[in-house]
Amino acid sequence: MAVEYTTIDYRFDLEAYFPHRVFEQITNIRVNQPEIIDQQAASRKRRSRLTLDGKLTILAADHPARGVTNIGKDATIMGNRHEYLGRILRVLMTTSFDGFMSTPDMIDELLILDYLVQQKGGPSFLDHKVLIGCMQRGGVVNIEGEIEDRFTAYTADSIARFRLDGGKMLLRFAADDERTLVTMDYCAKAITDLNRYNLPSFVEPMRMERVNNKWVMKNNADDLIRLAGIASGLGDSSRNMWLKLPYSADYDRVALATTMPIILLGGPSNEDPRSTFEDFATGMASGSNVRGAMVGRNISFPGTDDSAAVAQALDDIVRKSISADEALEATMMYRNRNMDALSRYF
Repeated sequence: MAVEYTTIDYRFDLEAYFPHRVFEQITNIRVNQPEIIDQQAASRKRRSRLTLDGKLTILAADHPARGVTNIGKDATIMGNRHEYLGRILRVLMTTSFDGFMSTPDMIDELLILDYLVQQKGGPSFLDHKVLIGCMQRGGVVNIEGEIEDRFTAYTADSIARFRLDGGKMLLRFAADDERTLVTMDYCAKAITDLNRYNLPSFVEPMRMERVNNKWVMKNNADDLIRLAGIASGLGDSSRNMWLKLPYSADYDRVALATTMPIILLGGPSNEDPRSTFEDFATGMASGSNVRGAMVGRNISFPGTDDSAAVAQALDDIVRKSISADEALEATMMYRNRNMDALSRYF
């Protein structure tokens, strides 16, 4: 019998978790003490190994830097930084998620907030978290030539300098557009640069097609098998490489295309976790090298639900192999836990 998942009579209260008065302090630090960012990066306690149990769950939040701000019919919800940061904090501070991937601006904001919490007597919420730097957001949505994804954010040098734990890059593969080959070259050089620092690279190949004058993802098992082979061959060594791949039907065939660890991506938010849980539960069972998730909008903006509840349920899929139905039950159980995890210090 299917679980009757519902958000009727429930709406996550962002202001209760992340009061606006706390959000406003970020700008004060940026204006008066910008050196705090470097200091926090230097003092953050890092893991000795990337993964503690062979699995990874990473929250992704690099979409606004490419001009992607919509969720469903709301064209700019991800452009509301108070809203976005509050949901990210909710996951990082109150769930078992391993870490976070984003652009420098957002990681800087988390470093500032981590400083503010510690100044109020709280523990660091970034110690021992995996922080992945997004290296490229130059393929701004709806700009002519966007399919050439230029590297415009972190470099391997800055990832090492800020003591992050790896770099992420996107390879949008359009078979009829030679700019794909240019982006491949960018990615190969970035992987080689990260390898010099012995830092992991998270490579996200996507099959793209032009539909109604927009680039859309069109993945299936056959395409993903080819893309896994292409991405695996980039750079001077694959020793630190993870592949970030979308779920598709016949995913057991995709898993057999590589020995690289695979983490599943989420894609656009459905504002409802049901299909996300189904895809991830099936994907995680598809092969022993499918090792987790790097997922963004489906966790941060799950409709009116609590992002922490959805994130913890997804983490349970990855680590405890629970079913999609069990994850839905867990989501409703996890709602509103530790709602004062941040506000208690302010």
